[in-house]
Amino acid sequence: MALAADLLLVVHFAIAAFVVGGLVLVWIGAAAGWRWVRNPWFRYLHLAAIVVVALEALAGYACPLTVWEDLLRGGVRPESFVGRWVYAALYYRAPEWVFTALYAAWAAATLITLRAAPPRRTAR
Repeated sequence: MALAADLLLVVHFAIAAFVVGGLVLVWIGAAAGWRWVRNPWFRYLHLAAIVVVALEALAGYACPLTVWEDLLRGGVRPESFVGRWVYAALYYRAPEWVFTALYAAWAAATLITLRAAPPRRTAR
C-alpha cells in the first residue's frame, strides 16, 4: 500500500506542477513566441485542472487524490524516501483560506492569460 500511496503522491505532485508550471510557461512562451503554448489541448486542459482545484477549495472539499492517498496510507505520514520528499514539496502548513484564495487567484490568472494569449488551432 505504501508504494501505491507514493505513486499517487507523485501523480498528485505532477498535476500540481502542471497547474503552476503550465501557466508560468505560457507567460514565458507567449513573450518568447513559442508556438506550442497556444495549443488548445494544452491550454484548455490546463484551465480545467486549475478550475477543478479552485472549485473544490471554494466548495470546501478535500482533493480526492489527497483523500485516496490518506486511505492508502492508513492515515499515517509517508515513510518512504519518495513519500517524504514529494509530500514535503506538495503540502504546506497554512490556514485553509490561504489556499482557497491562492487557487482562486491562480484560476483567475489562467483565465486572463487565456484571453491575453489565446490558443490557436494552427500555429502561426
